[in-house]
Amino acid sequence: MAPLSKLLPPLALVGALAMVPVATTAFAAAETDTQKELETFFSVFERVRANYVDKVDDHTLIKGAIDGMLSALDPHSSYAEASDFTQLRTTTEGNYGGLGLTVSTEDGAVKVIAPTEDTPADRAGIKAGDYITHIDGEFLYGFSLDEAVDKMRGKPGTTVKLTIVRPGRDKPFDVNVTRERIELRPVKWEVKDNVGIININGFSANTGSLTREALVSIDKSTGGKATGYIVDLRSNPGGLLDQAIEVSDAFLEQGEIVSERGREANDIERFYAKPGDLAKGKPVIVLVDAGSASAAEIVAGALQDHRRAVVMGERSFGKGSVQSVIQTGPQSALRLTTARYYTPSGKSVQAGGIDPDISVPQLSDEDYKSRPRLREADLRRHLVSQAQVKDEVLEDESQPDPRFSMTYAELEKKGVKDFQLDYALKALKRLAPPPVQLAKTASR
Repeated sequence: MAPLSKLLPPLALVGALAMVPVATTAFAAAETDTQKELETFFSVFERVRANYVDKVDDHTLIKGAIDGMLSALDPHSSYAEASDFTQLRTTTEGNYGGLGLTVSTEDGAVKVIAPTEDTPADRAGIKAGDYITHIDGEFLYGFSLDEAVDKMRGKPGTTVKLTIVRPGRDKPFDVNVTRERIELRPVKWEVKDNVGIININGFSANTGSLTREALVSIDKSTGGKATGYIVDLRSNPGGLLDQAIEVSDAFLEQGEIVSERGREANDIERFYAKPGDLAKGKPVIVLVDAGSASAAEIVAGALQDHRRAVVMGERSFGKGSVQSVIQTGPQSALRLTTARYYTPSGKSVQAGGIDPDISVPQLSDEDYKSRPRLREADLRRHLVSQAQVKDEVLEDESQPDPRFSMTYAELEKKGVKDFQLDYALKALKRLAPPPVQLAKTASR
């Protein structure tokens, strides 16, 4: 939240500036320019109000002006009221009635960023990069993101027909999906081959505490002898910053986790780990893909920079900005980009994403090669990274690695349903230290 002085209207600062002539002159010039721009706005507002072919209410015009103002900034700043405000709140609280999709709009079309694991959309086989062109036969082109999302959400138990266009396939196809109450389980865990697998699907209000509980439970179930841990952040769209910090802290003993930097050079806030690595120094692999965004990238970047984990998978989404949600009324809120975040090494992931230490393709996805990846750099008006990222780096998905030459059919025959996870499990065994051999003593 900005200091109160930053929230005061400009006229409230005149008295403080009266003793500084140069600052007063600059301030007056800026005020004059602002006044001219506002006069133009009110002139257009009055003409529309008086002469538009149909009568239009003031609220519609003002809301449209606010939406237009924020849309000129970046894809993540927005204004929500009424049903949109409820949607914004339920997204962070972690339960709503719908399909379980994270989507964006691209040139008027609705594009899937990622389905949430174990939701109707995920079970129906909808994939990142799919375009949703129709809902129940209604053409979606030109709808705002909020309008499209509102049509996908609805009463649990009702069925909706989605028409999907998937790059690499010749024809569109229909998918019937039944809405459910999406009670997001942000953290799930299991033990496989003595490896603790922690699947984090989102960063809602209790993700940090659930991750800590998962680490404790895995330690108990393996009798303290877990080989290591895999933290699965694939298709994780992000969420709350404080939860990303708490999850990172669970694996770190000390050091910076992330820094948040605003408009001014001295507007920097740093967050640090507290002593206590719940993984007890054991090897950690973090899995990411093009759907790993925002808070997920904070965790991956922190553990990677501290050399606490090996990051595997694909280059992540690249959302390196922080949004503050400011409630402006009982049923309205402003979601505004207020800062960029940086990993402990000082790297901004904005537009560039987190590069994995080991690139591992998802060969068990039959559409892997033909399906494009949507990332922050593909979004119109995306916030420019303060670090220069070359276009060829953003476009390159790396050359084929001879280690990953197996086909989908070969993996299916072997029963490998998740190649990236399977590869991580095998790699973790190589990373783990060999068991301690007890010395044998000869009997006399």
